[in-house]
Amino acid sequence: MALLLLLLSSILISMLHWSSGQPSPGYYPSHRFKPLPGFYHGYSNLWGPQHQTVSGDQSSATIWLDRNSGSGFKSNRPYRSGYFAASIKLQAGYTAGVITAFYLSNNQVHPGFHDEVDIEFMGNTPGKPYRLQTNVYIRGSGDSRYVGREMKFHLWFDPTADFHNYAILWNPDEIIFFVDDIPIRRYPRKSENTFPMRPMWMYGTIWDASSWATDRGKYRVDYRYQPFVARFTRFIIRGCSAYAPSSCRQAPSSQSGSGLSPQQYAAMQWAQSNYMVYNYCMDPKRDHALTPECWG
Repeated sequence: MALLLLLLSSILISMLHWSSGQPSPGYYPSHRFKPLPGFYHGYSNLWGPQHQTVSGDQSSATIWLDRNSGSGFKSNRPYRSGYFAASIKLQAGYTAGVITAFYLSNNQVHPGFHDEVDIEFMGNTPGKPYRLQTNVYIRGSGDSRYVGREMKFHLWFDPTADFHNYAILWNPDEIIFFVDDIPIRRYPRKSENTFPMRPMWMYGTIWDASSWATDRGKYRVDYRYQPFVARFTRFIIRGCSAYAPSSCRQAPSSQSGSGLSPQQYAAMQWAQSNYMVYNYCMDPKRDHALTPECWG
């Protein structure tokens, strides 16, 4: 009976995805893995506690930015691999200069020489779509060693109208970014020099990035529209912590366990063909000697 219910649930999810216009990836990690029993089972406040609230049942968290502060939360443990997800609803209206981020990092342990895997929502002026920026960088930021690996997307829905699931899957072989279970980007490990291998924590933050976030800083945060609010719910952490035994099983990226299935690759191609607006590997202004993963 349980197997039948699981099969019917998968069919229903597939039908819902098809009806919304996006292709079915055939694999739904956001439904395969159970959410945390409560926010504090996986996260705690990092900064801006007066700009952060957690619901009484701990099923959701709200963070906001105003002229006094932004806010952020951080996972209670570091991880060496895992699937990290949350359903997020963004602020509508004027949000230029505001960054809402959901990301892995070890910056607090390795300042100036850290690893990071980003999902960042780059605010905008009314009438223009949000951009979702994915980024991977290894052992350094903000100095001569920084090499950004940005891929940017528009979304096939309005991220301010409802909650949508966003996720990062990271294991020793690959990093996959998901939006509503559609894999929008896969970043494979080609060498230890171009792949994050050290334990990282998961973060959610909102902050003022006026200097670069919207049209390279042309449009800045306008605090007449404050507060700028981001809402998070359905937190999932399915990972191997830095303290877990070597026998800890990694979160599978597909039904077969590793890599993407042909159906997932087709869904990723759909997302990149229709909604990708920037790929660092295709930018002629970039020094691709610093990004050997772009060569082949």
